[in-house]
Amino acid sequence: MSTNHEAVEEHRDTDALLAVLDAADRMPGAARLRDRSYELLSLVPGSTVVDVGCGAGRAVAELAGRGVHAVGVDPDARMLAAARCRWPEAEFREAGAEDLPFADASVRGYRADKVFHVLHEPGRAVAEARRVLCPGGRIVLVGQDWDAVMIDSDDAALTRTIVHARADLLGTPRAGRQYRGLLVAGGFADVAVEAHTSVFTDPAMLPLLDRLAEAACASGAVDRDRADEWLAEQRRRAETGRFLVAVPLFVASASA
Repeated sequence: MSTNHEAVEEHRDTDALLAVLDAADRMPGAARLRDRSYELLSLVPGSTVVDVGCGAGRAVAELAGRGVHAVGVDPDARMLAAARCRWPEAEFREAGAEDLPFADASVRGYRADKVFHVLHEPGRAVAEARRVLCPGGRIVLVGQDWDAVMIDSDDAALTRTIVHARADLLGTPRAGRQYRGLLVAGGFADVAVEAHTSVFTDPAMLPLLDRLAEAACASGAVDRDRADEWLAEQRRRAETGRFLVAVPLFVASASA
């Protein structure tokens, strides 16, 4: 593959991920959930708050608007370029969750939204959060449990197979349910967990099911014909008002 072709493919991948992130930000309740995460950070005006895995940077801009020194961190240079273009006044740095560019005890707030499920060693990220947070600093983790996505279907067994096959391709698909244990093991205090379930009946969610089915086929868990039959049923449900997808999201908070 030529260098130019690789650059084009990387650009397409970034655009596709941005589209997914933007769609997630527009989902019902997304703004309320972000607001709840900011509330749990117990923001102190002028203090430093890091948004880990900041993606397109919306939360960084919103946090800055609440009077804190917000810094977005992400390992993807192309994603950071998009974030800087969208929010030129905000601060962004290239780094991963396991190696943050901050001194010990220099940060008052730490937020990671839909990040830990892609990490292979989430415990390392928690230890790094503990390192950079000052005494009394707050950590907030937000994310879905990919093994617990619920989809109404005539074939429950096939649906479970598809959901679990997609989950198994991720680093830590059950990170959401593990937040509490990770924070306790990481030495955090006052650990609390909330569950927020988003229910979708709009056909606009069909592309998510397309991605689930594609992943299940790619892993070999389901053959193409069965996946196509499953998707056809979901389209019929959408056309007749019987479509339903529910995604549980966990919000964990704690103090350093």
